[in-house]
Amino acid sequence: MDDHLLANDFLEEPWWWHAAPRPAQSSVDNFPDSADVVVVGSGFTGLSAALTLARAGREVVVLDAQAPGYGASSRNAGFVGRTLKHSFGALLQAYGLDYATQVYRELDAAFDLVFELVSRENINCYLTRCGRFMGALTGAQRMLMTDELELRHKHLGHPFQMISESEQSEEIGAGRYVGGALIPDLGSIHPGLYHLGLLNAARSASARIIGYTPVTAVRSDGAEFQVDTPRGVLTARDVIVATNGYTNRGVPWLQRRVIPFHGYMIATDVLSEDVITQILPNNRTFHDYNNNLVYIRQAPDQPRLLMGAYTGGPVDRLSTKAEKLKRRLDVIFPELSEVKISRIWSGQCAGTFDLWPHVGMHNGVHYALGYCFAGLPMGTYLGDKAAKQVLGLPEAKTVFADRAFRSHPLYTGNPWFLPLVMRWHDRQDAAYS
Repeated sequence: MDDHLLANDFLEEPWWWHAAPRPAQSSVDNFPDSADVVVVGSGFTGLSAALTLARAGREVVVLDAQAPGYGASSRNAGFVGRTLKHSFGALLQAYGLDYATQVYRELDAAFDLVFELVSRENINCYLTRCGRFMGALTGAQRMLMTDELELRHKHLGHPFQMISESEQSEEIGAGRYVGGALIPDLGSIHPGLYHLGLLNAARSASARIIGYTPVTAVRSDGAEFQVDTPRGVLTARDVIVATNGYTNRGVPWLQRRVIPFHGYMIATDVLSEDVITQILPNNRTFHDYNNNLVYIRQAPDQPRLLMGAYTGGPVDRLSTKAEKLKRRLDVIFPELSEVKISRIWSGQCAGTFDLWPHVGMHNGVHYALGYCFAGLPMGTYLGDKAAKQVLGLPEAKTVFADRAFRSHPLYTGNPWFLPLVMRWHDRQDAAYS
């Protein structure tokens, strides 16, 4: 990457770590040999589950292969919404109104849980209902957007406002869109601070969170589980796997059901207040309406712009991805062509073959993963549901536990087909151009 594109403070790490650095490695002189519940993964899902379990009186140990929250949770874009890869209209047509409503009411519940947790645990993480603007690149996209949002408003009461092309300068300082839609009640958050808040809450509830301890196998003798790690074997009554895009051979059945992929983000150098106000006048989150979308927001703690996208192709060096993202940013905002890049980072997310998040149990092992671009609200929510399943509570019931978690006979955990899938999405996007 050309040096002239790099700011003086350039780092290949998430912007979020500036205010929320990852916890340092701590020694574990008395590594536990047993627990009521072992949670594998210390992201939003694992910590949400641990907090619920510990508050219910269970002895909980959370294990992570890296520093707590080192993975996608502290690399997230920090959008808080009601996101699902299946539209309300598609569910309505395929399954009927009752089922579509049930699914989307749970998206509401996941959204609300984030706000409830932040308030209840007093987490300072810039959580706000800033609203979201979705930009249409074509008239056809705008019609699809309108049809979907009208259905949601009619059956769910979700507010929205269609923005014309002549009005969009009030929402975004880019002329390449033909209007779009404003969802006024969606939110944004500092995901690094949110994660550290959940971490502190779980520890305060007496959960043990141990980093730098990869799980290499989960075995059962029929009565209890043995969790293998390089530090020793833990015996547990229950196990929850909450590893999402980092699911590995330690749990092969789950590894064959999640499709890991890298998302990439950049942060610009500090911008003047005039420039950043021109670009996002109301400080809302933004994304376009493509399948292969671009998403943009302001940093909550400094006047910088954060932008992310899937850039396609193999996992290149971060500097190569930074150049690609900067070129896309310059197309949207040509006035930023001389602005330098301060951060570039990636996080490993996960999709599923049916594009649904999943929570459930296989051979006695509980799991919650496969969020398909909705890891912050859905990870928090399904982590709580998985914990309630362990506790045997009626509140554990969720529509996301009712679907079969399928794989493909030719898939072993290596997502070799992802570039083909993204090219197919690009062709779909082109059909509406």
